[in-house]
Amino acid sequence: MSEEKRGSLYLSATPIGNLEDMTFRAVRMLGEADLIAAEDTRHTRKLLSHYDIHTAATSYHEHNKLTKGPELVAKMLAGAVIVCVSDAGLPGISDPGAHLAQLAVEAGIPVSPLPGANAALSALICSGLDTTAFAFYGFLPKSVKKRRELLENIKNHQETLIFYEAPHHLKETLHQLAEALGAGRRAVAARELTKRYEEFNRRSLGELLTYYQENEPRGEFVLLVEGYDASCQEAEESCVPAASPAELVQALEQQGLSRKEAMRETAKKLGMSRRDVYQLLLQQDV
Repeated sequence: MSEEKRGSLYLSATPIGNLEDMTFRAVRMLGEADLIAAEDTRHTRKLLSHYDIHTAATSYHEHNKLTKGPELVAKMLAGAVIVCVSDAGLPGISDPGAHLAQLAVEAGIPVSPLPGANAALSALICSGLDTTAFAFYGFLPKSVKKRRELLENIKNHQETLIFYEAPHHLKETLHQLAEALGAGRRAVAARELTKRYEEFNRRSLGELLTYYQENEPRGEFVLLVEGYDASCQEAEESCVPAASPAELVQALEQQGLSRKEAMRETAKKLGMSRRDVYQLLLQQDV
């Protein structure tokens, strides 16, 4: 197929909160494109309406990418210019846009970025943590086993670690991070970036866990954790024992503590609430 006939794919950043965070070029390209591939067309329509853009939009998301992706590639091979957007930030980052880009590259279709807002990097530069080296992991695996394996693999990485998390999973994730990486590890919970209630909560992992056990998490979060520092190995090990909460309770009871005292000490060591320790014991029938 001739270069004149072949279309192209643009990956456009969209605001992560404030609708003013669009580049002039991105607005122009959204208006000039033949089609916009959107993660959620209803959500994207609000952005398009704000900028008086009337380009047709079609849904392209995680659940239809295997069938919709080839259809979009066929349109581009026929000459269409398509702009792919996610609900917020850069498409392709924890987003099915990466799959469409791969299909386009394999088909010889030009792929170009329309840079702009990104939650991970926006949180990183304001975190106060090291920005010279960092690793982005997005949302942790849903499987407890896979989460543990990943955290075990990265616990000694020296670069700043970046994760995404939803409010209803935040406390569980903070507990797992504290247990695997060390409750004393410096961390930042950034939420509602560029929005009215933007917040950077800078504490240790254990302190963040305690804070959100007392204050219900609200909004979407970016979690940043400082990299491993070999010079702090002793402190890391003293913060979080290798044992699980149930194992630690049993070990403390064997040392002569009552169940109540063992639960209180376990909660303190792991940065958990006593209620959460109690629930874990009930679940494991200890």
